[in-house]
Amino acid sequence: MARGNQYGKLWSRDELILAIHLYCQIPFGHSHARNVDVQKLAALIGRTPSSVARKLGNFGSFDPLLAQRGVTGLTHASKADKAIWDEFSGQWNSLVDEAESIRLSLGDDDAAELENNVTLEIPAGPTSAARLVQTRRYQSFFRNAVLSSYRSSCCICKIDVPALLIASHIIPWSVSEEKRTDPSNGLCLCALHDKAFDTGLLAINDDFSVLIAAPLRRPTSPFFQSFFLQFEKAKIDLPDRFLPNPEYLLWHLDNRFVTR
Repeated sequence: MARGNQYGKLWSRDELILAIHLYCQIPFGHSHARNVDVQKLAALIGRTPSSVARKLGNFGSFDPLLAQRGVTGLTHASKADKAIWDEFSGQWNSLVDEAESIRLSLGDDDAAELENNVTLEIPAGPTSAARLVQTRRYQSFFRNAVLSSYRSSCCICKIDVPALLIASHIIPWSVSEEKRTDPSNGLCLCALHDKAFDTGLLAINDDFSVLIAAPLRRPTSPFFQSFFLQFEKAKIDLPDRFLPNPEYLLWHLDNRFVTR
């Protein structure tokens, strides 16, 4: 990859992949030159933080959810920017795989740490270590993309303590490999509501309203009123990016929600 800070130097494909990969993981409104992650990417590819920030703004001009809100992003996006957006929007696993491989090839310390941190499980076969690395890549991207989109706040109860938040898959990891990194397959939930969602005691309808399963409506203690019943039929807080896909929500409702 060509390096250097020369103003006006065309962005390479590898640089654009790294930029869209970062765009997906930075909270809306934080993609400025003072952002530490913007500065890290700029140093990695030999560009200025301002140049990287402008490129992230270009990708914002293609984001359909921002367009619905009347946010247009920057207006100087190139055909190459649009081509990269079209190629990887919806191909999230490929984006993560390619971006992390590029970062490794450039000697990025964060990527190397992710690659080497595979000791939580003992590999069962010759390809297990590679699968563990890929799992960590996917989980890291998915969590960052989902939490940043929801402003690091539970979309149901609004708790905003990151240590208590889960990037919840609507269609579970085990059910669909292609949706494992899809941010529109994610909800930011606190640990309690994530567990209820995962076990089918709570669901989100395709109009983004909260549904509470019958078993949670039977108890009469104040706990259930405070943490579940008060949210029934309320609309979740919608994300700045990556609106939860209504088809995925209906899949969860049809396949996981406890009806009796």
